[in-house]
Amino acid sequence: MAYPEAVLFDNDGLLLDTEAVWSRAELKLFERRGIEFTIDHKRSLVGSSAEIAGRKLARFLNEPGQAAELIDELNDLVLAELEGGVDAMVGARELLELLRLAGVPIALVSNSPRRFIERSHEMAGTGLPFDAVVSGHEVPEGKPAPDAYLEACRQLEIEPSKRVVVLEDSPSGVTAGIAAGLYVIGIPSVPGIELEQADLVAGTLESESVLHALGIESR
Repeated sequence: MAYPEAVLFDNDGLLLDTEAVWSRAELKLFERRGIEFTIDHKRSLVGSSAEIAGRKLARFLNEPGQAAELIDELNDLVLAELEGGVDAMVGARELLELLRLAGVPIALVSNSPRRFIERSHEMAGTGLPFDAVVSGHEVPEGKPAPDAYLEACRQLEIEPSKRVVVLEDSPSGVTAGIAAGLYVIGIPSVPGIELEQADLVAGTLESESVLHALGIESR
């Protein structure tokens, strides 16, 4: 099977095990207000853009009109939690290396702020081996809008099509990739998350179906 024209990776919970970092920060945000942080809150927040997450937090925490302030507070908390360390998800380093060796353009497309993206990869020691990095904070609308994925295609100088593969772990990310006209592989990172809109759903980056879709022979 031929390689894709490009492979676009989400970051949190897909390439790096940073959903745990976000969860600890979200827990602290809720604890400061004496409100229980539940798995339903987590499922709702995972993959959300800052704008959407802010509105959700304002509702969950009973603080109407404070969306921007809550996101700023959460971002500070998550950057502090990040200093405890983070590692790559299972199979991530190997997959990035295989694609680089094959000459396949790769990009990182995340709803997280750029400072979080860069620091998380610094902590994980990946070297940010991407041909393009796009933060949802730097396009008109973050995921689930297609803007970030379309911007990645623009930076890579390729036309959006089903020959471009997206790897995502959240419903908003899957929706964004589909809206951009790309082939989307969903790999859930949070129990109970459904990614039925994806073109393919797999368990990990090492799954046989993922490697096949990327034109990589299983080892």
